[in-house]
Amino acid sequence: MIVDILTPPARNAYAPEAAEQAKSYIEAFAAAGLDLRPRPWPEAGDRPATALLAWGYHTALDEWLALLDRWPAKIPLFNAAALMRWNTRKTYLAELERAGVPTVPTWFGDADQGSVSTAFDRFGCDELVVKPQVSAGSYLTHRLTRADAAPALPAAMVQPFLPAIQTEGEYSLFYIGGTFSHAIRKVAQGSDFRIQPQFGGVNTPWQPDDEAVAVAQAAFAAAPGEPLYVRIDLIRRLDGKLALIELEAIEPDLYIHHGDCVPQLLAAAVTRALADHAS
Repeated sequence: MIVDILTPPARNAYAPEAAEQAKSYIEAFAAAGLDLRPRPWPEAGDRPATALLAWGYHTALDEWLALLDRWPAKIPLFNAAALMRWNTRKTYLAELERAGVPTVPTWFGDADQGSVSTAFDRFGCDELVVKPQVSAGSYLTHRLTRADAAPALPAAMVQPFLPAIQTEGEYSLFYIGGTFSHAIRKVAQGSDFRIQPQFGGVNTPWQPDDEAVAVAQAAFAAAPGEPLYVRIDLIRRLDGKLALIELEAIEPDLYIHHGDCVPQLLAAAVTRALADHAS
């Protein structure tokens, strides 16, 4: 059976990197009897697919949402279109908080000087992070002090800056086929606060403790539909407790070199899901 792995359109700067990363999965899927084929995500929708490498959707939001909305119910998509639509806008954090999941305090709305000034007082902190509600890879992300001019950013999210990002770091737990797979620790370097490798962030394997597992499992359980694959990011809040900062069910890098047989686990999960869909 042919299965698409959705990749950025050729015009996207990340297209070559996504195509290279897709090679890591093609062999594992072939061993499971699946013909995995990279395909630009705007062209998909006529055969089973996984959106694991659908990078760049946040800069083509209308096109992305249209793809999810028109996805045929008879064509499997991993993760499900409804789950990914929910996951596209980070207002899902407010829903998870209402469901009892510990989250990073977040204000949602249009960012301007007035709303950002109010947020400093609301959170009782001297530094904030402001970014779009639809973003990836620290896209349009700002770290502000009270003395800084606020960006004019519609549909933004504002959070207290958490110093743990530069010391303890951020933790990512990965679940594939509903089961915990592996975890990593990501730490920003120097004066930067971004943990992605392109900004110098360093990631290492990590064994999650009971607190991290409890928060991650609560977030996993509260999602509207079980993800076939997901990355759950945690960080320590100012009150000293671990909390959810992101649940990525669209196109997370699975950091396959830090886990055991990750492409094979994903291939097995997709195989089971295709069988369930056919039955």
